[in-house]
Amino acid sequence: MKLVVEDEQAAVEEAIALIQQARRQISEAGFQQKVVELIETIVVYKMTQLTREEIEAMFGLQELKQTRYFQEVGADFKEEGRLEGKLEGKLESVPGLLALGLTVEQIAGALGLDVEMVQQAADGESVTDVSQDEDTIDREPFTDISQDEDTLGLD
Repeated sequence: MKLVVEDEQAAVEEAIALIQQARRQISEAGFQQKVVELIETIVVYKMTQLTREEIEAMFGLQELKQTRYFQEVGADFKEEGRLEGKLEGKLESVPGLLALGLTVEQIAGALGLDVEMVQQAADGESVTDVSQDEDTIDREPFTDISQDEDTLGLD
């Protein structure tokens, strides 16, 4: 409880002391890790103005990387990067598909993207809003390509 109500400097000192105490007094590794994670999580939420580097220095990089908080944040960034890369790859294919004679609407359907995004890519504009939800980026493209040549504009 002290950790929550103490001023920031006192909370950091208290957290370090509590972590050391937990490591000395708790023999069961799983429970010890949960106690340490709880202490670190409280401090992370309390110290919102600290940088990641300052928090790492406070607890030690290895200890911070072991916490569930750090692992979840890392997983979130990894997933976000994966989705942005996937979207970027789709958008880079737009000029080539246009050159083949496909319409913006056909490309959007085939790639599973919004028509507006495909139009921006077609116009050479950078698509700045890559914060689409995962459903939009991971949407399955339509796979019925059995359209006749006239529909596709291929003669």
